[in-house]
Amino acid sequence: MALVAGGSGLVGGKLLSVLLSAPEYSRVQALSRRPLPLDHPRLANRVLRFDAAFETQLKGLRCQDVYCCLGTTRREAGSQDALRAVDLELVLKFARFAASAGAERFSVVSAVAAEAASRNFYLRAKGEMEQALEGLRFGALDILQPSLLLGSRRDPRPLELIAQPVMRLINPLLLGRWSCYRAIEAGTVALAMYGAARSGRRGVNRYTYEAMRTLARSAAGVN
Repeated sequence: MALVAGGSGLVGGKLLSVLLSAPEYSRVQALSRRPLPLDHPRLANRVLRFDAAFETQLKGLRCQDVYCCLGTTRREAGSQDALRAVDLELVLKFARFAASAGAERFSVVSAVAAEAASRNFYLRAKGEMEQALEGLRFGALDILQPSLLLGSRRDPRPLELIAQPVMRLINPLLLGRWSCYRAIEAGTVALAMYGAARSGRRGVNRYTYEAMRTLARSAAGVN
């Protein structure tokens, strides 16, 4: 069984479609604050209060592969503290529950250049999140580090609408060590999350642009 948090977001929505057609999963549990606009015989949508304990709301739930697409922006959250509450604290709360529920693999969307010592608040929060997840010692921890995500959101972000066409033009110019900063389709990241699970790699694995594209191509071959 697959367990997903963040299925209402840009990557999470694409990921649900991938997992619901994946032969490995007869059931996909999706956790959300509001009912998801998706109906599928394999899907179980659990509507939760994310500010309450997962353990009491999901008592008895067991899982093996867990996917986390939780995240926000400073603009959406309203403050740095509110962003940190989602991108760091809520992700860790979910991860700790997943570990207690028997998860062997945890896959999470982070950000390119995430670093716990970064001067950039967003990248520092993502870096602290990655560092804390490593401390939970999952059998496999897949950390996907995209740059700007390409795709259409239900609630468009103004800055992304401006940046997306610009980045599509700049992408070919980002070569060598700069290629990790290329914008990437949200659907490619979603396929890469599934591809990382299919790879069976153990330990901590970080994936940037080229690695995510490779995983996505591999995953697309079985979907």
